[in-house]
Amino acid sequence: MNNEQEQQFIYLTTKGWKTRSEHRIEIWFVSYADKYYVVSEHKEKSHWVQNIIHDQRVTFTVNSKLFEGVARTVNKHTEHKLAEEIASLMNTKYGWSDGLIIELTPSNGQTI
Repeated sequence: MNNEQEQQFIYLTTKGWKTRSEHRIEIWFVSYADKYYVVSEHKEKSHWVQNIIHDQRVTFTVNSKLFEGVARTVNKHTEHKLAEEIASLMNTKYGWSDGLIIELTPSNGQTI
């Protein structure tokens, strides 16, 4: 198991869509195909998901590495294979995967 899979949390920063203030959360994650995935238990009702819907630009920290990137929701109906893979990884790592999947893609794979 690699160090990212052992790491329990990712630290995700979004910008408030009304205030433009930064909001940081600690959340479970998995990595897959050079991207990171988190799951929103409250789906689109979560403030951080609402922030992403309005502005996909995010920063996130994994293993003390800070990334700039973009976030998007994964559509379970049109991307069912990806959704199933992420749900399987989340279930293996945490025993839970019920929610809205958010994909985090580092810009050019670079840390900032």
